[in-house]
Amino acid sequence: MAQQTIVTCPNCGTRNRLRPQPEGVPRCANCHRLLPWIVDADADSFDPEISASIPVLVDFWAPWCGPCKWVSPIIDEVGRTRAGELKVVRLNTDDAPAIAERYGILGIPTLLLVEHGEEVDRRVGAVRKPQLEEWLEQQTAAHAR
Repeated sequence: MAQQTIVTCPNCGTRNRLRPQPEGVPRCANCHRLLPWIVDADADSFDPEISASIPVLVDFWAPWCGPCKWVSPIIDEVGRTRAGELKVVRLNTDDAPAIAERYGILGIPTLLLVEHGEEVDRRVGAVRKPQLEEWLEQQTAAHAR
């Protein structure tokens, strides 16, 4: 069975089950508003999770990493404000070292922007919210289809 994430609708409070889906964007089952698409992936769910019809921001992190802890709430906030436009996938590199190696992750936090399953750009190190938003705007505009 595919891994699922529970997302609480910020509008009505309904808890929604989300599974990886390559098409469409998640909406609340109750009020039908766009949901923030923020998921934790593991080695088994990573590839299905990064396959989406909207850009995916992948956060490579580890629980012992101070800068990762600092940037995590910023990434979540950006994911919430860009509901329907951006999916956020978090991957603990300690639990999935083979995936981190596959993507050449040498330092964390590392943020990858993935479109149509392919990496389009990356940022290494902690980033402030204005810089993250600017980077996302530039990259999504440059790769708009």
